[in-house]
Amino acid sequence: MNRRQVFGLALPLIAAPSLVLAQADPYQPTEVPIREGFEVGSIIVVSDKFFLYHVTAPDRAIRYGVAVGQAELVWKGKARVGRKAEWPSWTPTPDMIARKPQQYGKYKDGMPGGPRNPLGARALYLYDANGNDTAIRIHGTTEPGSIGRAVSNGCIRMRNEAVMALFEQVPIGTPVYVF
Repeated sequence: MNRRQVFGLALPLIAAPSLVLAQADPYQPTEVPIREGFEVGSIIVVSDKFFLYHVTAPDRAIRYGVAVGQAELVWKGKARVGRKAEWPSWTPTPDMIARKPQQYGKYKDGMPGGPRNPLGARALYLYDANGNDTAIRIHGTTEPGSIGRAVSNGCIRMRNEAVMALFEQVPIGTPVYVF
């Protein structure tokens, strides 16, 4: 076997790792078919799969990757978008402060909106059927690497560019179903 043949056999082994890196990110926004029955315009979150679906037409949706609450903090239910905010301010809940006082206590009086704010570029505030704030948000994140994991305090995180796109498309009153 000559050098050319050896190199020819080795090339696929050298190139293989780069091929794995070139695979599409499953959490990037993608238009997908969905099952029948979801109201056009609604938002469906499937927490254990880390996807949010914005229903754009009968049987069609844009699928976004999300991060969700840690096991004991996953929120499930039906809500409506009751408020929207660009570069929202953030205040940790009393439960968050009680769980991790060192991390959240310093923000008990809130944090103004901006690029370092944990809610990211946009937030959709979820309200229950009685008009009460659930304290659950669909929001951007300063930690895009968290998408596809259960890491939050119950909210639904999206990459900033994804939540900005969703923010423009959904009005106040949009139904949200979290499974």
